[in-house]
Amino acid sequence: MTAAAAARQILTRLTEVMASRMHAQAKLDQVVEIIGECLSSEVCSIYLLREGMLELFATRGLNQSAVHVTRMAIGEGLTGAIAQKVETLNLAEAKAHPDFQYRPETGEEKFHSFAGVPIVYRARAVGVLCVQHVEPRRYEEVEIEALQTTAMVLSELIANAELVDEEEARGLTQEQTGPQTLTGLTLVKGLGAGHAVYHQPRVEITQVMAEDTEAERQRVYRAFDKMREQIDTLASQAEFGAGGEHEEVLETYKMFAYDEGWSRRINEAIDSGLTAEAAIERVQQHTRMRMREIDDPLLADRMHDLEDLANRLVRIVAGQVGTAASQGLRRDTILIARNLGPAELLEYDKRRLKGVILEEGSLTAHVVIVARAMNVPVIGRAKGVRTTIREGDEILLDATAGNAIIRPLPQVADAFQARFAKSREKQAAYASLRDVEPFTRCGTRIQVMMNAGLRDDMSALAMTGADGVGLFRTEFQFLVSATLPQRERQTRLYRDVLDAAGDKPVIFRTVDIGGDKSVPYLASEIAAQDENPAMGWRALRLALEREGLMKIQARSLLEAAGGRSLYVMFPMVSEPWEFDAAKAVFDEQLAYLRAQKKLLPERILFGAMLEVPALAEVLDLLLPKLSFLSIGTNDLTQFLFAADRANPKLAERYDWLSTSILRFLRRVMQNAVGSGVDIGVCGEMGGRRLEALALMGIGYRRLSITPAAVGPIKELVRKVDLAELTAAMTGWLADPSVNLRKELSAWADARDIEYD
Repeated sequence: MTAAAAARQILTRLTEVMASRMHAQAKLDQVVEIIGECLSSEVCSIYLLREGMLELFATRGLNQSAVHVTRMAIGEGLTGAIAQKVETLNLAEAKAHPDFQYRPETGEEKFHSFAGVPIVYRARAVGVLCVQHVEPRRYEEVEIEALQTTAMVLSELIANAELVDEEEARGLTQEQTGPQTLTGLTLVKGLGAGHAVYHQPRVEITQVMAEDTEAERQRVYRAFDKMREQIDTLASQAEFGAGGEHEEVLETYKMFAYDEGWSRRINEAIDSGLTAEAAIERVQQHTRMRMREIDDPLLADRMHDLEDLANRLVRIVAGQVGTAASQGLRRDTILIARNLGPAELLEYDKRRLKGVILEEGSLTAHVVIVARAMNVPVIGRAKGVRTTIREGDEILLDATAGNAIIRPLPQVADAFQARFAKSREKQAAYASLRDVEPFTRCGTRIQVMMNAGLRDDMSALAMTGADGVGLFRTEFQFLVSATLPQRERQTRLYRDVLDAAGDKPVIFRTVDIGGDKSVPYLASEIAAQDENPAMGWRALRLALEREGLMKIQARSLLEAAGGRSLYVMFPMVSEPWEFDAAKAVFDEQLAYLRAQKKLLPERILFGAMLEVPALAEVLDLLLPKLSFLSIGTNDLTQFLFAADRANPKLAERYDWLSTSILRFLRRVMQNAVGSGVDIGVCGEMGGRRLEALALMGIGYRRLSITPAAVGPIKELVRKVDLAELTAAMTGWLADPSVNLRKELSAWADARDIEYD
């Protein structure tokens, strides 16, 4: 008998039982009889979770007097182990298993073989269905699959009959329902409180038995086609062309997406009478069981990838293909994700988004830059997320300390809120510096500017008192658009930004897409050319080669700045000729607009970003062409150290206070002395207080940072004696054996300068 035929036979009879008017207990009694007969099993038993214990609810073959008497804890005995691990057991000799426990009241001493499957509701085991035989033997695969199918039907019966309460349905043990603490890597500091929302929510299967088998089969066929199309699209995106872990994940995805065996097993499950969603889940349950039997660490690492793919297929079948952003956030939220792209984060309502927990993530990934701009705390590389956090759980996120408290006790929540209030007081103190100019103790004016990328960000200019926008990332508009933004849209955005800035300068960085900032309308072209996108066709290189891209942006900026000053900065300049080529595009568009009698900018100041180390060697050729130079420390760091900033393994390996980086930055500043070119830093390094001290100590007087850091940096500046700091930095950089972070921290401590 095939798996489908065995399951169909059971389901046909179970359907009659479910439709009957019998009470729940009578239905369970009928279920064990049906399974026992169909599988020729001497014993069939159902255990359900009640008051935290697994209780024998129905049995065929064991002593009836044990029903509602035999109880065991989660993890106790074979049945408890199945519930705890949410996995199947198939044993020829039950007594040989280390978890075996004998219960004399059941009369099971004469039975040798044992098989059991978890009954799962809301992704948690709420019971166990098991069978036993006198003769020692392992159960056939067909029998195990029939049990798994029956367990899915039972979960629906259990839910409808309210045989387990909601709290027990959502969890099993104190460890899974009580307070838990997750630790991770601090990516964006801050505090946040809210309820857990998964970026890609798991579909809850509410209907198990199908009404029309052929209709369910067609739903699966269509879902497979769409999923394969999605996987092929993923393969063309830039981040999947760089090799390493992403490539391995993709290969696993493609292998299963095109695996005819997987498709066939799902069809067999549908033949047995299951809906498309239930069929996918049943096959996935069986896959989990088989994978756990293989002692291979590599396959164990891929388990999450297989889960992701099955969840993707279920979401497509159920018509829930969007992320949580498309559904909207209904209350204060802590977002949970494996990883996020910057465009994905921007889709969420900033008023409701209070924090992010990532299973992966690195300090300099662009999603982190966006999160800082949004003032959203983030921790990454958090382990155990999927097994610890349930949808809707209350979470207290302390990203500064790198941890999150899940399901906190009331007293812990109260203490957290007190800290939150104190943090808000501190922010209020920083806000009081809004109209205060940041002079050092020795009277040197430090320019503290802010980074932006959205129209809404401009409100922070007045709130923080920043000197202007030192970096407006124009690519954010490109990242959130499904198609290339039209000239009119770009012009409208740039004009609105300039209107909001008033008489304060705004430095527009021309579009920096490609690399880890892939856009769908260019992804295939980028991936086709790049094995390492971070060092490939991106930023200025892409803009110069992509016909019309820079011309449209140039004209938009020039028109938007009519009658005003326009600051334009080109990203990722490697050699002077690239700057010349980019400026020539603007000159051409300026001439065109002049011929059209359009209102032109009063003046145009051109600058470049120093991110590619090679540019430092030709500054003498470039500086005479520039009005300003901005150093992008995020990309510069990864290029200096040949360290992919999106690689979690390298996230903490390289320190911004390393001697090599600071010597490099000091040399750039020294080479520009006397050029008349304004030099500053517009990377995330400048927004960290200890790093900002180091930058001031090597000569930097302009910092462009996230809006949330403007107040803290202004407060820091007013405590610094530059002559003293410069002398200390000079000494430390002369001695490569010095731990600069340690020395600078001690220096700040001695002067009561806070730097955390």
